Amino acid sequence: MPWLLAYLVVANIVSFALFGIDKQRARAGQRRISERALLLSAAVSGTVGAWVAMSAFRHKTAKRSFQVKMAAVTAVDIAVVVAALLVTR
Repeated sequence: MPWLLAYLVVANIVSFALFGIDKQRARAGQRRISERALLLSAAVSGTVGAWVAMSAFRHKTAKRSFQVKMAAVTAVDIAVVVAALLVTR
């Protein structure tokens, strides 16, 4: 179980950082991180970090299609984490 917690912490930190970097690049007019990469970072159990970053950086909050995709990724992420917890019991 400690390995799952460690993984979740790292995945969420990485996801948060990617959203922050993308916002910084957007402001600077630089090459952006693709939405696919941002969603993938969330999909590998980094959804909490992604949502926190979206709120903290006000990034991707006006793009409705991205929010719908994030909601779907979040639902799948929750199901995976619950399944992992049930299997490791």
